[in-house]
Amino acid sequence: MKPIDEKHIAEPGLVVLDITGGDEDTVRAVMATLEERWATSGIASVRRDPGEPGVRARIYADVLRPGRVGL
Repeated sequence: MKPIDEKHIAEPGLVVLDITGGDEDTVRAVMATLEERWATSGIASVRRDPGEPGVRARIYADVLRPGRVGL
């Protein structure tokens, strides 16, 4: 994954989350739950790194703005 620097999260409340899980379903479930709580970049691509166990994804979130309402 690309490195993260201050320019990516220059505003208060913006966070970058790298999620690692045992399988794609678990990682997608975590991203869906985050999307319900906060405004996020949405369900991201899940990838496998050769020689590394599990799968990874990156999601961007604004913890100051609520996510989907009424679900």
